[in-house]
Amino acid sequence: MSTGADSIPVSLPTGQWIYRPWLDFLVGCGAWSAPLLAIATWLTPSHTHAWAVAFYLLAILFNYPHFMATIYRAYHTRAEFEKYKIVTLHVTLLMVLTGVLLHAFYWLLPWVFTLYICWSPWHYTGQNYGLLMMFVRRSGATMTSDERRWIRAAFVAAYLMLLASFQTGGSADPLILSLGVPAEFTLPARLVLGTVFVGSLLLGFRRLILRSGWRAMAAPLTLALTQFLWFVLPTLLELHAAHQIPQTRYSSGILAVLHSAQYLWITSYYQQREARAASQSGWRMATYFLTLIAGGIALFIPGPWLVSRVFHFDFTTSFLIFTAVVNIHHFVLDGKLWKLRDSRVASMLVDRSGKARVSERAGTPLVRPINAGAGPWFGSRIRSLAVFRVSLVTLLFLWGGMDQVHFALGTDEGNLSALLHAARLNPYDSTLQARIALAEGKEGRKYEEVAALTRAVAINPHNAALQHACARAMIEDGLYAEAYDHYAKMLGIFPRDPDALVNYGLLAARLGHPDVAMASWEKAEQVDPKQPNPHLYLAEALDQKGKVTEAARHWKAFLQFAAAHPDDPAAGARQQISAAIQLADDESRLNHAGAASSSYLTAIALAQHAGDAELESLALVHLADLQEKTGDAKSAAHSYQRGLALDEKAADPRSEALDWFNYGQFLRRHGLPEELAYACFLRAEGLMAENGGDDRETVKSIRRQVESHLGKKAVAVRTNLPTMLARATQLPTDSF
Repeated sequence: MSTGADSIPVSLPTGQWIYRPWLDFLVGCGAWSAPLLAIATWLTPSHTHAWAVAFYLLAILFNYPHFMATIYRAYHTRAEFEKYKIVTLHVTLLMVLTGVLLHAFYWLLPWVFTLYICWSPWHYTGQNYGLLMMFVRRSGATMTSDERRWIRAAFVAAYLMLLASFQTGGSADPLILSLGVPAEFTLPARLVLGTVFVGSLLLGFRRLILRSGWRAMAAPLTLALTQFLWFVLPTLLELHAAHQIPQTRYSSGILAVLHSAQYLWITSYYQQREARAASQSGWRMATYFLTLIAGGIALFIPGPWLVSRVFHFDFTTSFLIFTAVVNIHHFVLDGKLWKLRDSRVASMLVDRSGKARVSERAGTPLVRPINAGAGPWFGSRIRSLAVFRVSLVTLLFLWGGMDQVHFALGTDEGNLSALLHAARLNPYDSTLQARIALAEGKEGRKYEEVAALTRAVAINPHNAALQHACARAMIEDGLYAEAYDHYAKMLGIFPRDPDALVNYGLLAARLGHPDVAMASWEKAEQVDPKQPNPHLYLAEALDQKGKVTEAARHWKAFLQFAAAHPDDPAAGARQQISAAIQLADDESRLNHAGAASSSYLTAIALAQHAGDAELESLALVHLADLQEKTGDAKSAAHSYQRGLALDEKAADPRSEALDWFNYGQFLRRHGLPEELAYACFLRAEGLMAENGGDDRETVKSIRRQVESHLGKKAVAVRTNLPTMLARATQLPTDSF
């Protein structure tokens, strides 16, 4: 900029307003936030795809250009470039390097992406606060330092309130890191911050309104309301509905459009005043906006496409990297450029006289104009440069249009034809391949579903959700060996993924690798001791190996988890009952009769509560066996009889047959009439008639032995079998 230039009066609208009162209220002050947010909330659930396509188009018209507006301000003259060189050059080079590193080292992406997500609402807050201060000064009001501090405190409190919501609980997005603070800690903090927001605004505006009047404070108050609608209200609704705010809410969707439109509204005014102050008669608003749209496309679209097509890098991941890097660069640059403490910025935005005094010239363009009289060769260069610019803008608009088509086709979930067309435009997109897999699966084409997910994983192996989806599809298609190999590769990238470790162990056990299975489950337990499944599978495997003491420890751990998390689907009622029975069996083998009896009774109570007659009967029969071993035959008989009564409800012939057989053996051991035991064996053999296998042969062998002892009495038992069975199950306990 030239510091010795004379000031030039500029004829622009005077007074408090920037363009027109209605436009300034709606766009600049955000008065349209309430209706637009309501419409977006109402339409989104029922018009998901159309809404997504609409917002992607709005991104080209508003979001991307608002980034370019900052670039335009910082780079369109050499004076501006030099003034902010630490940002325009050094930070820019750092951001370029960051983008390269993020493409090379995926593990860095969540940290940078989280920074971008958490910084976005702060950037919005700064813009709302800055515009509020601008309107206060344009109104002619005098604000004290205390009032300014109170209003600033309110805006900061609104941001912190939202940030606390972001850090509450775990993050559902692997690219967004969260401190995972429990809600019981952040809830009171958020309520306090909400109170601070309201109280600080009251303290900041109370005397200001009395001095200046409601009319002068209309725009600042509207911006305070906008801050409430954007930050405080969503948090209050979250607390009321117990539904977490998506962290990406402030980087995409309607709020991003509202912020971007607000940004373009004020920057276009600034650039127009600056151009007129510098006597740039050729400056046109339409040309300015075309430049912003073309530049915005250049910032976001060609990069991911080139990286994806040339290096076969995941398009979605590359797009997110460019988005994060460009945004962070924008935040830093914007913080340097737009400060009302800067006399030049203040003269352009705050001066109400309609005249901007330019003590510093707008500066020399980075591309210097050519002397028109320099000759034909220079004229040819000018024409060539103009043709180049037009060609470049045309290319960028065509590229932006192609990207819009790709997005519209690639997000039409369930429309396999559209998804395949999008894949032909760019096959290196893991998200698109995952959508293709989902559509193939819905049509029952399992092989194609697995193939699409395999391609998705090959494109982006760092996406754990895709890895799991691919493995599940393989398992559902019966490709167990392939799923086993898939998990082995996945664990090379995610060695501490508990679900992958558990599933790898299950597949190893199925394919005959028990030692590998146990090692995988043991590591899963170390990674996440609170996860129930490793304990469940380790307990079963240790029981099979005869390591009863170790197995009992894992059964107890599983049951403790189930008691602490009654609604967790990983610890269903049947699993809890079975685990309690297994624990009791192990305690019985360890001669811990009291503990075993208690565990059996726990299993019985759980089964009764769940209405599971089959497992209740099983627990009773196992309890009867324990009671007999401890010399309590009367209680054992009662338990057997209760179990047999439940077998009729359970409708499980095989289990019922085994219970009749065991009861018959019990009767023989305690010297009860052999006719009753024989009736039990007949009933067991009959129940095993269709699918008894080796057990049926065992029952048949014992039945024949008893039959030979009974002689002719056996015929009478066969003839009166129902009566004999009823007699056997109604024996009084004092018979034992």
